[in-house]
Amino acid sequence: MLALKHKTSKELAEHLQINPQTVSSWATNSRQPRLDELFAIAEFLKVGPCELLEI
Repeated sequence: MLALKHKTSKELAEHLQINPQTVSSWATNSRQPRLDELFAIAEFLKVGPCELLEI
């Protein structure tokens, strides 16, 4: 979804004020974001949370 929205994991990490390695672990599916993080990611990408779960 980051690529589709022309955003980088670094931009997302900065927006959420978290470590870029955390975003990387989400991208590789080794970790899942908490529910509040999921909503923050959706807001950053301007998509619904359900849309993130479908990909």
